[in-house]
Amino acid sequence: MKTVIVYASVHHGNTKKLVEKIAEECKVDLIDAVQQPKADLADYDRIGFASGIYFSKFHQTILKFASENLPENKKVFMICTYGGNAAYKSLEVILKEKKTDIIGKFGCKGYDTFGPFKLVGGIAKGHPDEKDLEAAVSFVAGLQ
Repeated sequence: MKTVIVYASVHHGNTKKLVEKIAEECKVDLIDAVQQPKADLADYDRIGFASGIYFSKFHQTILKFASENLPENKKVFMICTYGGNAAYKSLEVILKEKKTDIIGKFGCKGYDTFGPFKLVGGIAKGHPDEKDLEAAVSFVAGLQ
């Protein structure tokens, strides 16, 4: 199965660290949605979307990319890094409109200094760590 992960990693590189490890271990393609806001995803069997969580939402670049580029009826999975909590709803709304089959969700802590966390020097320092990377690889390797 041909798999791609479309990602946005804009602050500390947490998401990029995850997806690069996944790509290395699972032989998936990567598209940086910030650098490449348009892409043809028609030839992919499985499409992943990955970003940090910002005020309970996927990064706006990912939401826009999914709205504009995701073909209907695809198998899709989601990956997020977060300081507070995982939050998938913002992307799930778009995926539902596109009649996708959501085949999995993965989230892990990521160093976060966004918004109020900056005042306390950030949270989830040291994440994603090796255990997080291994768990992300296992998640993608186990997708059907």
